[in-house]
Amino acid sequence: MSDMIVKKDVSLPALPDTVLPAITQLTAALGIPREVLASQEEIEYAWRDLPRELREIPESLRDELIARMCVAVSTGLFDGAMNYSWNAAVLQLRQKIRNFGLAVVAQILQSDFEEKHLLELQDSKLLELCLKLNIIDEDGFFFLDQCREVRNNFSAAHPTMGTVNDREFTTFLNRCVRYALADSSSPKGVDISSFISAVKGPRFNDNQCQIWVQRLTETHDAQRQMLVNMVHGIYCDPATAEPARLNAIDICRYLMSAFTASIKSDLINNHSDYVAKGLEDKHTASLQFFEKLGLLGLLNESEQHVVYSRAIERLWNVHNGMNNFYNEPPFAERLLEVTQQGAVPETIQDSFVQTVICARIGNGYGVSNAAVPYYDEMIKSFSPREIATLIKAAADKNSSVGRRVANNGNCRRNLKLCLQLIDSDSVPNSVKSDYVRLMR
Repeated sequence: MSDMIVKKDVSLPALPDTVLPAITQLTAALGIPREVLASQEEIEYAWRDLPRELREIPESLRDELIARMCVAVSTGLFDGAMNYSWNAAVLQLRQKIRNFGLAVVAQILQSDFEEKHLLELQDSKLLELCLKLNIIDEDGFFFLDQCREVRNNFSAAHPTMGTVNDREFTTFLNRCVRYALADSSSPKGVDISSFISAVKGPRFNDNQCQIWVQRLTETHDAQRQMLVNMVHGIYCDPATAEPARLNAIDICRYLMSAFTASIKSDLINNHSDYVAKGLEDKHTASLQFFEKLGLLGLLNESEQHVVYSRAIERLWNVHNGMNNFYNEPPFAERLLEVTQQGAVPETIQDSFVQTVICARIGNGYGVSNAAVPYYDEMIKSFSPREIATLIKAAADKNSSVGRRVANNGNCRRNLKLCLQLIDSDSVPNSVKSDYVRLMR
C-alpha cells in the first residue's frame, strides 16, 4: 500500500461576534486610535485563509504553538502569530537534525556536535546547517532566511520596525509551512566511519549489503553523493583488498538507479584527476569501475577505446592460444558486456569486427561452441559501418577473415551463418554486391 499522506481540511470556528467589537472597545478604553491594530477586514481575511495553510501541517505537528498562532490571528496580532509559527518551524528543523543523527552531523562538520550545540545554534546557523545536510534545499533556505529577517524585525520577538498586514502574515506562514512544517519526515544520516569500515571489511553477505543500500537510499542526495565518491576512491586505491572492491561495486550497482547527474559528474571528475596526475594504477582501476557498472558511456571516446582494446586483445590472444575452445567463453562474454554499454568507438571497430568474426567462424579445427551465443549476439548488433567492415574483410583474401574463408570450407559455412544474422536492409550499398556473392 502507498504511504501517501492524506491531507484533511481544517475547519476553524467562525470568529465570535464579541471578538471584533471587543478590540474596538479596548482601544477606546485605552484612548488609542483603532487603526493601531489590525482592521476588521484584515482579521477576517487572515482567518479565512488560515485553514488552507493548516491543512498542510501534519496533525502530529499541530501543537500548542500552532494553537497560540491561531488565537493571535483571531485578534489581529499578526506579529505574535508570526513568532509562534517561526518557533514551530525552528523546532521542527531541529528535530529533523536529530533524526539525521547528531553523531553523523559531527562527522560531517568534523567537530563535536551534541544536543547542547544544536540548542545553542542561532537561527541563521541552523538554516545553514539544514542546507548543508540537505534537510532544506536552496529555495527553502532562501525563503526561510527571509522569514528569519522578517521575524526579527516585524514580529513580537523584538521591538518592531513596523507592522505587517494579513497578506504579509499569510505569505510568512506559507513559507514556514512549506519549507519546514509540511513534511514531518526527514532523511537519516549514514554513519560515515561505520560505512567505510564495513566496505573495507570482509565480503558483504546479502543482508549486510541490503542494509547499507537502504541506509544510503534513505539519506539525502548530498551525503549519498559524498559516500559514492568515497566508495569509488576505495575501489581505485591500489592498497584496497579485493573483498572491499567487490563490496564497493555491490553498493554502487544497487544504487545506480539513484545516481544523479551530480554523482556521475563527480565520478567523471575523479577519474579525470587520476589521468591528469598520472596515477596509472588508479586510472586503470577506475576504468574497471565504470565498466563493471555499465557506465562506459560517461567516458570520452579515447577512454572507451582503452577498455574495448583490452577486451578485444584478450579475446584474440585466447582465441589463438592453447585450449581456446575451452578458454574463449568468459572472454567473449566480457566483450559482449562491454559492447552493450554503448557504440563501439570507430577507432577500434575494425579490430573488434575482425576479432569477433574470426572467433565465430573458427579455424581448421572448429569453433568454441560455448562462446558462439556471445558472438552471435554481438554480430546481430553490428552497426552498418561494422557490417561493411565485416563484408570487406571477408572479401579481402589478405585479411585474417578473408584467408580463413578462402582456405577452409567450415569457415565459409560459418561466415554464411554470420551473414544470416544480419538484416539485409542494414547492408550498405557500397558492399551489397560482395554481400550477395558471399551469401551464395
